[in-house]
Amino acid sequence: MAKVELKQPIVDEISANVKDADAVVLVNYLGITVAGDTALRKELREAGIVYKVYKNTMMNFAFKGTEFEALCPHLHGANAIAISKDDATAPARIIKKHLKANPTIHMMGGVIEGKYYDEAQVQTLADIPGRDVLLGRLLGSMQSPVANFARVIKQIAEKDPSAAAAEEAPAAE
Repeated sequence: MAKVELKQPIVDEISANVKDADAVVLVNYLGITVAGDTALRKELREAGIVYKVYKNTMMNFAFKGTEFEALCPHLHGANAIAISKDDATAPARIIKKHLKANPTIHMMGGVIEGKYYDEAQVQTLADIPGRDVLLGRLLGSMQSPVANFARVIKQIAEKDPSAAAAEEAPAAE
């Protein structure tokens, strides 16, 4: 069996993983400790993110002719990819959190929702909260005026009953 035939399943696996992905972030993991890598992989797995180390040539073949081709110039050195199909900012956010404990690793770039972002832009996107947090903030901001109105009405209702009766009497005249 030829070497190309042996490598084709790996290229197909990469292509299948990145197909329909919201985010693909390329990570240079050189210098990470085993404990740091284990913690990073665990958190990514819990978030539903595929994090794998592939040979750069295999990723290059899989990315050719796709929207992820912009990552090909970064395929040198010790690289891994983090792939998310649900939350576009989750891979960058989790990896950035682990950068503090492992300063030797860094994000090379990423393709998020079909658009290429360089390392600095991916770092900026990592600061965007997750979908659940954003929905919670939206709901909180929508509930705030209603809650404030309810508090004011409650305070008026709890006011001294004799004062409320005195206010109603002039209004009746």
